[in-house]
Amino acid sequence: MWRSERLPPAALLCAALALGGCASAPVWDEDDGWLEDGPPARPVDVLRVPDAVPRHEPRSRYGNPDSYVVNGRRYHVLPTARGYVERGIASWYGRKFHGRRTASGEPYDMYRMTAAHRTLPLPSYVRVTNLENGRSVVVRVNDRGPFHPNRIIDLSYAAAARLGMLERGTALVEVRAITPGERAPARATRTAARAAPRIYVQAGAFADRRNAERLRLRLLRAGLRAVALQRHDHPELRLYRVRLGPFASIETADRVSVRLWRLGIADAHVVVD
Repeated sequence: MWRSERLPPAALLCAALALGGCASAPVWDEDDGWLEDGPPARPVDVLRVPDAVPRHEPRSRYGNPDSYVVNGRRYHVLPTARGYVERGIASWYGRKFHGRRTASGEPYDMYRMTAAHRTLPLPSYVRVTNLENGRSVVVRVNDRGPFHPNRIIDLSYAAAARLGMLERGTALVEVRAITPGERAPARATRTAARAAPRIYVQAGAFADRRNAERLRLRLLRAGLRAVALQRHDHPELRLYRVRLGPFASIETADRVSVRLWRLGIADAHVVVD
């Protein structure tokens, strides 16, 4: 079933975003009250909806501040989408927001190949690959969200259907930016996409190994298990990452994340390798 990954006090979000529009606003219907989100009331075949076609577009007048704050967290909008690649968890949004203004000011159309992202410039184009089944789509990013800490992109109903994630509500994905006019990134190969992506929760990353070790010991004393310290060498910096896992499901990783947040580790988040 569909699971809402957007924050409930959406009126506050819109005020905080000041983005000119907000598809995460709750929908009030005079007859039905607050509407639950989900698929359309009647089945619609969206499996043949074509990918978005990347093209050069000016940045939207709305939805592109240098930074904005939601739920106490500041997000910085990227100057360009060029080179952006990230793996994580995708969610989707549907009928509750259909026809509502997105952060870019455009109406949300659940039957088109679009998406919401917290920091990519609006509009942007990305290829989203479901790492669990190899399916891939190209979407146009025209909205802000999702504001669940463990989600990296919120997809339209049509995009989620083509990726095969409607029933579960979430999927492990790779998001890779496309620059219009340049060769589009290739689809992840079937073998690579099905190479059993591993789900971890990262509690912190430190340049000083001693700080990483202190956090690891703190988590072990709190009763957490499978806590590992991993060295990661960047070209200009060596980092020591404290990670928990791997976990068998997104739901388990979410529960561990909540436990870390309650311990005051606000930056804990899911990562997918």
